[in-house]
Amino acid sequence: MHQRLPGKPLEGFAEFSMNVAAQGAVLLKNRPETLPLEGLDRVAIFGRTQINYYRSGTGSGGAVNVIATCNLLEAMRERCGARVNGLLAQRYEQWVMTHPFDNGGGGWAQEPWHQQEMPLDDDVVAQAKRVSNKAVVVIGRTAGEDKDNADVPGGYRLTELEYAMLRTVCRYFSNVIVVLNVSSIMDMSWAEDPLLRPHLGAILYAWHGGPDGGRAVAALLCGEVTPSGKLTDTIARSLDDYPSSACWGNSEQNIYQEDIYVGYRYFETFCPQQVLYPFGFGLSYTRFAIHSLHAERMVDNPLFFQITAKVDNVGERFAGSEVVQIYLEAPQGALGKPTRALVAFAKTRILQPGESETLTLTVPLERLASWDDSGVTGNPHCWVLEPGLYRFWGGNCVNQLQAVRVQGEEGYTQPLLRVLSCHEQALAPTVSFSRLRPGKRAQPGVWQAEWEEVPRRKISLRERIHDRLPPALAITGDKGFKLVDVVDGRVSMEAFIAQLSAEELACLVRGEGMCSHKVTPGVASAFGGTGDSLLEKGIPLAATADGPSGIRMDNGAHATLMPSGTLLASTWDPVLVERLYVMEGKELQQNQIDLLLGPGMNIHRHPLNGRNFEYFSEDPLLTGMMAAAMVRGIRSGGGIATLKHFACNSQEHARAQADAVVSARALREIYLKGFEYAVKQGGAMAVMTAYNPVNGHWSASNYCLNTTILRDDWGFNGIVMTDWWAKMNDAIGGGEATVNNTAAMIRAQNDLYMVINNNGAEINAGNDNTLSALAEGLLTLGELQRCARNILSFMLHTQVVKRGEVPKVNVPTMAADASLYIEDAINIAPESRLRYSDTLAIHIEREGVYDLLVSVNSPAMPLAQTATNLLFNGKFVATVQTRGTMGKTVTQKLCRVQLLPGYYQVQTEEIKPGLAIDWLEFRRVASPESA
Repeated sequence: MHQRLPGKPLEGFAEFSMNVAAQGAVLLKNRPETLPLEGLDRVAIFGRTQINYYRSGTGSGGAVNVIATCNLLEAMRERCGARVNGLLAQRYEQWVMTHPFDNGGGGWAQEPWHQQEMPLDDDVVAQAKRVSNKAVVVIGRTAGEDKDNADVPGGYRLTELEYAMLRTVCRYFSNVIVVLNVSSIMDMSWAEDPLLRPHLGAILYAWHGGPDGGRAVAALLCGEVTPSGKLTDTIARSLDDYPSSACWGNSEQNIYQEDIYVGYRYFETFCPQQVLYPFGFGLSYTRFAIHSLHAERMVDNPLFFQITAKVDNVGERFAGSEVVQIYLEAPQGALGKPTRALVAFAKTRILQPGESETLTLTVPLERLASWDDSGVTGNPHCWVLEPGLYRFWGGNCVNQLQAVRVQGEEGYTQPLLRVLSCHEQALAPTVSFSRLRPGKRAQPGVWQAEWEEVPRRKISLRERIHDRLPPALAITGDKGFKLVDVVDGRVSMEAFIAQLSAEELACLVRGEGMCSHKVTPGVASAFGGTGDSLLEKGIPLAATADGPSGIRMDNGAHATLMPSGTLLASTWDPVLVERLYVMEGKELQQNQIDLLLGPGMNIHRHPLNGRNFEYFSEDPLLTGMMAAAMVRGIRSGGGIATLKHFACNSQEHARAQADAVVSARALREIYLKGFEYAVKQGGAMAVMTAYNPVNGHWSASNYCLNTTILRDDWGFNGIVMTDWWAKMNDAIGGGEATVNNTAAMIRAQNDLYMVINNNGAEINAGNDNTLSALAEGLLTLGELQRCARNILSFMLHTQVVKRGEVPKVNVPTMAADASLYIEDAINIAPESRLRYSDTLAIHIEREGVYDLLVSVNSPAMPLAQTATNLLFNGKFVATVQTRGTMGKTVTQKLCRVQLLPGYYQVQTEEIKPGLAIDWLEFRRVASPESA
């Protein structure tokens, strides 16, 4: 039996995550007498997903190794016992045994979106109906990194077998409950089918709730928890109704022609009749009355509105929570505005029948503002309030609203144009295209579509960058200063950085991974003291781990998997989410991991984006408030959050090359706004850029994105890192992008390149151009030192610095099994290269410290990931990990290990398939001290 590292899951974390999962489920339909299940109800559960219940989406966002899982069938048996139709359950269990879960071979992005459904005939359903009065039908979907969903049966739409299952069950049952265990919204046209609709008693979006998501759903079905989730996306009648459908999924360029009219902003403004289930919608087992809404300008601070709303639980049986949502209707003005825009929300506590709560919501004046990217108001690149009446609307979803009076008036009147803040043009497109805007009024609140030309870039990036080059510090050489001297205030950060040579600075901007042996095994990267001389100067190694739904350790170690980002946002409860992520911060600290690579917070521009499950919503305010809560929570628990993917990661297809061509206004109001909230209100200190270019410049080398907007406009004071193995193109001229152009990355003030092969930072294993660009005058020393300052200043906030340990790389000691003798074992010389095979065995004659090198290959594409544990006598040594090499062989210095005399059987344990080991090399270190 191979050794599996246990990890250190935080006690009580999984249980709390399950409770949160129940809070994010969204009840779309519930006829009287359907849910919750009553004591006399007998339940027949249909659909294989009751057994193969999805806990998360695929890729890095869900690859958390958990101790145990509970599917929906098990959870319902726990709660309902014999009231669950046992004969039907056994039929499904037997069928699943002969038709096992298809993981696509386990390879990166190979898992299908759905699982084959068990065919149902009338006899089976009729038999179930004879002993059960209610039916639960479970439908499952997944999607994830590197593989978008698709508008096909088994993807966005139901398969014929799933549709047949619904039709057959509905023929026999009049109260059918549909549970959607899905990564993101799917086609819901079947819910309007006249053959199904009369029999569909309830529809519950359960999302992906983690390993105990089945228990969360069982608690909801049985009435132990009252549903309180709300949709974070609009569910339209057809996929073609989404305005991005016509311009999404291109391999080279995606034109964001719908501009700021994303999701409900589009539907409420242009075609509300195309909505099946509106943004913010969600039912409860009880009923609420929202009333007494009114708004006032705050006396002590007129830049804020204060809105109060009273919520009554007017039901008779069930306790529950309600969400109050406040929307803005701004004057159209010269810019054009959406009919509705969310500006505030709050959730009540659990209210008992007859109980009330008065909520107070605050709306800053800046949430009423629009970005003028054309100068049509006379104030280009400014946040402005155009003159006119600004009306507030309040309710429990975007199309169930009542007017909110402002100090007795119909709304807030802005008499003249007001400029809230002025900025520079940044990140404007260079490509000509037309964008959507409201034209003539079709009916109250609804407008005809018009098109206008998008303002393009006018500034000179060359002048902006060269005019603002940071001054260089004269290199002093080693003065004996350690980083702890900066921590203790004995020397300045500038004096410490001045010691670093150009080679050391270039090493500092390289992260190593994945699965670096220098930090917690199996995590995503190590950065900081990646070279011996950097360690000697007291720069420790910080560790990062995927995220955003829990700690991913590719050596198989256990951690806690949380519900998906979409589910968490569906709680509409930042306070609850912050409490959850305090526990995540504690688990990070418990495993000696400094950064979680999350939250993921890109906007749900289109329903088919494979990573939508990691992200929150189509709305930037809801996105920003959830991200800010996670950032604060992780920090309170002792870790640090990393906002990603900055910016416009709206599709997985061609994600490293498809240019997001988008107006400066849409960026400021929609796609960057959530990040801005997380920085300003959450205090975020780390950001990860996206793979894709934005308006011609890859995110990792995009100066306007990483410097002008993030740092200069928002005041961000932290580190920016690339996504793993990202490309960069010239920060001024754009053009072709490569993984080697770190000079462009540094110029843009993206501080860290993630990642170089383990042990590769000091020797420039990635063959980057940092030092060559410095020598050629294409990069300045001051720019490189600026990134060093960002990295080292950030390091002072990490737990690895706060622990106060002397920076070093641990060298594990492996002891041979004294009873083991292997006749054909190979004696290890001071330098031995051995062809790997399943029967490889070695003999160590005398104790020594060895560097282990490995040659590997993977047939997959460059952004795919594979991993295999290396074991000696069944004990973990290190994780061999590589991205896809397209069959090319690459060599890695894996780790350094002390081997005691004896025999060792060399073994591997596959974690993520696709990696082949060609050979292992043992290099004896000259002296134990050098270890």
